[in-house]
Amino acid sequence: MKHIPNRIYLPEDRIPRQWYNLRADMKEKPEPLLNPATGKPVTLADLEPVFCTELARQELDDTTPYFDIPEPVLEFYKMYRPSPLIRAYQLEKYLDTPAKIYYKFEGNNTSGSHKLNSAAPQAYYAKAQGLTSLTTETGAGQWGTALAEACSFFGLPLTVYMVKCSYEQKPFRKAVIETFDAKIIPSPSSTTNAGRAILAKDPNTTGSLGCAISEAVETAVTTPGCRYVLGSVLNQVLLHQSVIGLESAEAMEMIGEYPDIVIGCAGGGSNLGGLIAPFMRDKLTGKADPDIVAVEPASCPSLTRGRYAYDFCDTGKITPLAKMYTLGSGFIPSASHAGGLRYHGMSPVLSKLYHDGYMRAVSYEQSKVFEAAVLFAKQETILPAPESSHAIRAAIDEAIKCRETGQAKTILFGLTGTGYFDMTAYENFHKGNMNDYVPTDEELEASLSQLPTFS
Repeated sequence: MKHIPNRIYLPEDRIPRQWYNLRADMKEKPEPLLNPATGKPVTLADLEPVFCTELARQELDDTTPYFDIPEPVLEFYKMYRPSPLIRAYQLEKYLDTPAKIYYKFEGNNTSGSHKLNSAAPQAYYAKAQGLTSLTTETGAGQWGTALAEACSFFGLPLTVYMVKCSYEQKPFRKAVIETFDAKIIPSPSSTTNAGRAILAKDPNTTGSLGCAISEAVETAVTTPGCRYVLGSVLNQVLLHQSVIGLESAEAMEMIGEYPDIVIGCAGGGSNLGGLIAPFMRDKLTGKADPDIVAVEPASCPSLTRGRYAYDFCDTGKITPLAKMYTLGSGFIPSASHAGGLRYHGMSPVLSKLYHDGYMRAVSYEQSKVFEAAVLFAKQETILPAPESSHAIRAAIDEAIKCRETGQAKTILFGLTGTGYFDMTAYENFHKGNMNDYVPTDEELEASLSQLPTFS
């Protein structure tokens, strides 16, 4: 039997030189973004006041299968890519499963996550256009940290609006973001009209990604030479994150493997969309039929309990409307420790694939997620981020099914990052203080009843 090493590294010259656009192989495309003022599909001219021009072009392109990665971005990638594909031998042994478990580890950079894959090109394109500053939002803090790194590298000032409960749970994220010269503001704040309106309605709100997006977009469109960038959900972000899946597919081919099951955590969709890209391509084109699984928190279950409808991407209702699985733009999730998954909607690309039956979704309460995180840390010696641990939970459950059925399936999941800024969450778990709040049907319906009237 061929021995597969614990860690499989591609050589540096095998970093993908192009991003893959999954939409190009979708027979039925995602519904277009709509201008909320006209109800018509957005145009490049509609997006340019918010996004830099090249990113707006990528956002609207449903047909070009591959985009060349600019040379300065490739040089940036070489500082931390290719990332390793790891065989979870110790976890397999502990679970006594015939399954083969692999994970793509994206935590080997200062941001501690996959977010740097999109932060670098977004900062690069903004600088190349001659813009003078950027704004963004962040949930758990990985995206804000990643973008601060990229903006510092390319020489752009940055303002980060961080979801208030995550800002309070993870005070050292502020120190790291400020190390890279970015400004960080807990959201909702009194610095924007959107923030003031949200605080007037609920002064004690814990915030959400939707709130933070509203503030960041408002600041971008009212500041000369400034644009907004987003770390998830958008088509352009899934495009950049395809490097995760492209590297995974090449590494697995190198060792003669192909996944039966591909699992990713799902908040807005950046990691999941990037990981599954080449495998979903195989599924769409009939080359293979992997089981693709999205894993989300039970506290914010947009796929498993949401509605497929047009909705605003932000709480302040100033962004375009996206056709996606949503809980309503006004939905404020409980203060879950998986801050990066506290978004009311899901990527339009992933929403369409899920709606059309190309993937499935599961949700877990956070105590079950942290049980899996601790088990994984003990067996594999990496402390995982709470977001990543949703995928770990599902991978463990699939491996246990293999033990029960005797099937030796090959499982691939995304380990999106490390959990070293999440020690408050781990401490709460160990002390038994973790709250497994799940929204009621009535709470979700109250939010969904406020959806805009676009079919």
